[in-house]
Amino acid sequence: MTQIDRRSLILGMVGAAGLTAAGCTSTTPGPAPTSAGPTSLPPSTTTTSATPSVDPRPRWPLTGVLMEDPAAGRHTPIAVKVPDNKGEHPQVGLDAADIVFVELEGYVDAAGNSSTRLMPLFHSTLPHAAAPVRSMRPVDVPLLAPIGVTIGSTGAAPWVVDYIKSFGQYVDGNLTYLATQGTGSYSIDGSRVRSIGGVTYYDRAVVCRPDVLAKRARSFTSGPSRPYLPFTGDPTAVSTVTGRPATKVAVPWKPGESYDMSYSYDAPSRRYLRSMPWGPHILANGTRVATDNVLVIRAGQRFAKLYAGKGHEEPVHDIIKASGTFVYAHGGKYVTGTWSKGAVETLFELVLDDGSPLQMAPGQTFVELPRLDAKVRIS
Repeated sequence: MTQIDRRSLILGMVGAAGLTAAGCTSTTPGPAPTSAGPTSLPPSTTTTSATPSVDPRPRWPLTGVLMEDPAAGRHTPIAVKVPDNKGEHPQVGLDAADIVFVELEGYVDAAGNSSTRLMPLFHSTLPHAAAPVRSMRPVDVPLLAPIGVTIGSTGAAPWVVDYIKSFGQYVDGNLTYLATQGTGSYSIDGSRVRSIGGVTYYDRAVVCRPDVLAKRARSFTSGPSRPYLPFTGDPTAVSTVTGRPATKVAVPWKPGESYDMSYSYDAPSRRYLRSMPWGPHILANGTRVATDNVLVIRAGQRFAKLYAGKGHEEPVHDIIKASGTFVYAHGGKYVTGTWSKGAVETLFELVLDDGSPLQMAPGQTFVELPRLDAKVRIS
């Protein structure tokens, strides 16, 4: 029989594995950020004319896009853990996300298809479905802590649950599938339930309802109090205006610079079309996954467990009190620079090679987190 990792063994009880970096637990949490709701972006530091070109109206904090009604953003952002292996496609809801993080999966299956897990982050739009749903990872804490987020998942390994709870003032991982049964926050897609050797598996069938889950949340209900990424409201100040051509960006996730997640620039839509190693990234509704921004943050990768001799090793991205290089692509061009991040709750600082701060265009962003020495290929 085909080898199945323990994380695939989600039976009638849909439980699971995964959580944040064991090596990150030495960081002492600071005071929880206040949630004052969406705010206006700071004006660009680049002067292009005597007349200010930055629109002062409020913007969505996770996309930088203008918002018509600031009250619409006063709710908790919802992140959902979505598997990204070939057998777990097609997915649902990624096209509604403000930001999609691409992380290590955490195990290798018999076919060698395991590599990445996604974490779409919803705030400006709360879709009725995001699927399939799997378990949390350690890196979710430092990625989400700067803005305060509720996570939709099937759970996590016990030590990961403990780790996430230790940072509960920043991230709420309590509203799992099992913890919210009977509330309508999740459902099961019967067409994706499978049976192997007489055993029923729900690992590809759990659906999260972000719009319902947000109403159940009791944390971070005022919404993010600050932008997550350095968006600028001045289109002439976007860093890629003076960047180099980037028709295609290929991000390798496996040894030998293989298993690319790639983005091809589509000039008519001014967006990057995403591809998986086996072909175009297509959602269950037939939509091709596309994004306005591609941000590649190279970071250390390893496996660790919190308790010596106990628990399961989980994938770790070293982004707490760490630094590395990044690539940012938008509008068919790209720039490079250096990132750094302090404590769990601090934002990424992104500085271009010339020493100036990165300024990003408003819109959806895919954030890839490949290994520190990944050879990102740009053509």
